[in-house]
Amino acid sequence: MRVEKKHQLRKKRHFRIRNKITGTGERPRLSVHFSSKNIYCQVIDDKSGMTLASASTIDKTVKSDKHLNANVSGAAEIGRIIAEKATAAGIQRVVFDRGGFRFHGKVKALAEAARQNGLNF
Repeated sequence: MRVEKKHQLRKKRHFRIRNKITGTGERPRLSVHFSSKNIYCQVIDDKSGMTLASASTIDKTVKSDKHLNANVSGAAEIGRIIAEKATAAGIQRVVFDRGGFRFHGKVKALAEAARQNGLNF
């Protein structure tokens, strides 16, 4: 299977997921994206169109602590960081948007780390 085809299938899955879920002020959307080298995570209020908290492996504050890659340990660390930032912003409950990725490996590690550090979804 070619890379373009796999990318198109993931985009279709993400589109189907986004049709079903939306982030509100009381329960914003926790969106994750994985590239081949980095992990990106945002807490988004879709009603107002604002990002309430974000974390990624390319943030200067995250990168200065340790070098994180787009692997399971990096995903767990980003999950911990996004949970801390969200609770600091007063967010306890979120809707999880896995971005069309399967819920295993990196996605599962990020979700479990976020749950262990105070986010409910």
